[in-house]
Amino acid sequence: MLSHALIAQVDSAGSGSTWIVAGAVALVVGVVAGLLISRFAFGQTLAKARSEADQIRRQAESDAQTIKDRAELEAQKRTIAERERVEAELQGHRDELRELERRLSKREDQHERKLEALALKEDQLNKRASALDDRDVAVREKESDVHALLEQQKQELLRVTELTQDQAEKRLLALVEQDAREDAAHIIRKVTEEAQTEARDKSREVILAACQRFASEFVTESTVRTIPIPSDDIKGRIIGREGRNIRAIQQATGADLIVDDTPGVIVVSCFDKVRQTIAAEALMKLIEDGRIHPTRIEEVVGDVQKDIESRILKYGKDAADELKIPRLHKSLVEAMGRLAFRTSYGQNVLKHSIEVACFSQIIAEQLGLDGRIAKRCGFLHDIGKAMDQEMEGTHPKIGREFAKRFGEKEPVLNAIEGHHADVPATSFYTPIVMAADAISGARPGARRESMEHYIQRLEQLQDIAMALEGVNEAHAIQAGREVRVMVDAKRVSDDQAHYIAKKIADRVSEEMTFPGEIRITVLRETRAVELAR
Repeated sequence: MLSHALIAQVDSAGSGSTWIVAGAVALVVGVVAGLLISRFAFGQTLAKARSEADQIRRQAESDAQTIKDRAELEAQKRTIAERERVEAELQGHRDELRELERRLSKREDQHERKLEALALKEDQLNKRASALDDRDVAVREKESDVHALLEQQKQELLRVTELTQDQAEKRLLALVEQDAREDAAHIIRKVTEEAQTEARDKSREVILAACQRFASEFVTESTVRTIPIPSDDIKGRIIGREGRNIRAIQQATGADLIVDDTPGVIVVSCFDKVRQTIAAEALMKLIEDGRIHPTRIEEVVGDVQKDIESRILKYGKDAADELKIPRLHKSLVEAMGRLAFRTSYGQNVLKHSIEVACFSQIIAEQLGLDGRIAKRCGFLHDIGKAMDQEMEGTHPKIGREFAKRFGEKEPVLNAIEGHHADVPATSFYTPIVMAADAISGARPGARRESMEHYIQRLEQLQDIAMALEGVNEAHAIQAGREVRVMVDAKRVSDDQAHYIAKKIADRVSEEMTFPGEIRITVLRETRAVELAR
């Protein structure tokens, strides 16, 4: 409609405006076409934007799900780790509670034993108090009888002798003094016997309590070890060409290797147990390895020696920790560890030192002394044996100097030097260590000796006894712990028999070394024989 109107107007306006009208129409058509094209392009862009938005949304949802899964996984891991940590802490607390319960149970047992001992002592004291009360009543009754008898004697003397009062009093006082002296001598002898009996009972009680509260096992070792070998071929390789391998082993270890015709074994002999152990373990490693030559020998011996040194330090630390001995110098700990490879009459010296420490502590506590000091003295008393093969002098003297060098004080030093009575005791702890040392060494099964030494000791005991005048026979019995001596009754009196027993005991103490004590029994017998015909 509009176009027709415009055409009409154009026609009416004339042909001059034809181009104007055409331009307007083209403009309108271009605008409409542009709008349509813009609308179409906008639709395409909108569709594309929506597609991209959906894609972004789906990617975001996928990323969100991934992040969520990762977060849940991390949370689970943290939860598991936290649960494991809490369980580990709970287990540690449970272990601590069990250890505390064990210690409390052990302490409760100790308290029960102490209470039983106290109850026993209380019963003994009550019995003794009752006996003293009875004795007091008897003494009072005797005192009353004595007063009555004195008064009766006084009146009788005045009547019979017709003495004056002063003379009667003097004579009466003389009689009373004589009776008092006799009573005093009797009381002194009785009190002395009771004191000796009580002292013996008390010492026996202390020693039995110490033995009952400590028990240990001993492993005896000799100075010879045999190493099994799989074949004679290995034995030849150990010897080496012209004996160079066996010489290398002996030179590196300081031990002797005995390779004889005995099949299947090689003997390692050495007086030093540390060197013997190094040689034996190095030889076993070489046999197991199969490579046996001087360079390999030096390498293996060096490794074994380092292992033995660390083991020595561990043995010393374990012993000190077992006894709870604080502030021990590292050199002292190492020296005590070396005692694990040392034996005395077959008794391991480190185990012996631990036992002496426990005995010393128990005895000291029973006597009212400091058990910790006594335990330290007993533990270190034989430390000189760790180096007496390398230094001159007796092991008590060497041990004292060594302990003093590393900070030990009195009375530990005196106990180390004086536990064999080489020097006078300056404290109560030295005789305690001496007693504990004797208990540990003399108890049955603790020590052993070779048959040759055993026979020599018995012969020496008998020779000492037979050397005295008047002795007819002498026999060592009870594995050398007692000597029975028979003397001639015609030549030896009873007093001389006691003198002979003391003389033998003194000579045995001076000339012999033995564990524990030896009883000397002298027998004097008189026989009267007649024949009836």
